[in-house]
Amino acid sequence: MSLVALGINHKTASIALREKIAFSPDQMVDALQQLKLLNKGCEAVILSTCNRTELYCHNTSSEELIDWLVGFHSISKSELQQSLYSHQNETAVQHLMRVACGLDSLVLGEPQILGQIKQAYSTAKSAGSIALMMDKLFQRTFSVAKKVRTETNIGANAVSVAFAAVSLAKQIFSELSQTNVLLIGAGETIELVAKHLIEAGATNITVANRTIARAQTMTNEIGGTAITLSQIPDHLAQSDVVISSTASTLPILGKGMVETATKSRRHQPMLLIDIAVPRDIESQVGDLDDVYLYTVDDLQGIVEQNMASRRAAADEAEVITAEQASEFMAWTRSLESIDYIRQYRDQSMAAKNELVEKSLAKLASGADAEKILIELANKLTNKLIHSPTRAMSSASHAGEFDKLTVLCDALGINQE
Repeated sequence: MSLVALGINHKTASIALREKIAFSPDQMVDALQQLKLLNKGCEAVILSTCNRTELYCHNTSSEELIDWLVGFHSISKSELQQSLYSHQNETAVQHLMRVACGLDSLVLGEPQILGQIKQAYSTAKSAGSIALMMDKLFQRTFSVAKKVRTETNIGANAVSVAFAAVSLAKQIFSELSQTNVLLIGAGETIELVAKHLIEAGATNITVANRTIARAQTMTNEIGGTAITLSQIPDHLAQSDVVISSTASTLPILGKGMVETATKSRRHQPMLLIDIAVPRDIESQVGDLDDVYLYTVDDLQGIVEQNMASRRAAADEAEVITAEQASEFMAWTRSLESIDYIRQYRDQSMAAKNELVEKSLAKLASGADAEKILIELANKLTNKLIHSPTRAMSSASHAGEFDKLTVLCDALGINQE
């Protein structure tokens, strides 16, 4: 039995190389079916994301997988090998579990990778490249990831400024579905903020941007309303949460504009989060009553504290994955005994059936039943004890007392 995890990731390979050996959705089924044919009983799952490409296989070798990968993507073997890592058996199992728990991710503890692994497993199952071993491995991995999420704080705290901003909004307004949110800007950071807001249940989102077309492109994807920066004063009073991130060199929101808005709100709290550098919101805004102003520095402090918390949780998660990988390998070793047990039972049953058949034939011919019964018991006993007796004698003569002890334990012999 061999389990192999082979691949490259953001730590070992450039984005240029990662692009070369990435698998598109259109390639995936064909690739899995090719891997399945490498060896009899070969099982395979391919995990391909922007940060990693990994092959998880059973009943094949690293060398075979490397040659196949080189051929499939028509790339240089020497170029690939410089960035490849390969894990075998228990270390392969623990690697998969670590990846699923976010311990090997660019952002420690990020949850998206687990969904990507589940999709890879589902694709492989549909392609017919999974049997008992890989099915059990991935099911155990999903359980381990859930255990780590439940028993540690690996994913409990925000480790990006965008996520920290949304987490802060959730702390102040527990029901974001009932909250009006104004996003100022339409760049990557605001897009990420919008994504986290939607995941947190926000539905009333307005996007303000210098160019209305860019804001509309964004609202077409997330829902909501698009406005220009000049329209902000007309919408500010209705906004419970304002998150701003633009490239403006001058403040977008001044103290006067916010003060006017707060008067219309009648002491309802307003949360303003400025994650722009230079700042989009004048610092004096924070002096206003019923206004909570946070800057990127405030959020960065939260992120650093949370990252420290995740690192501590990661230590706990490492212990869990190591224990679970060991348990899984113990289960795989138990499978190896099944064939031996079955063979031993078949041999014993064959010996019994042969002797019973002969005894029944003698009884049918009129032989003494008591004599036949004693003869059957003696012959069956002799057949069953022959091999163990010979093994014990051989171990004793050879001075292999550890082996003799194991045989005695197996046969239930009191060695005292």
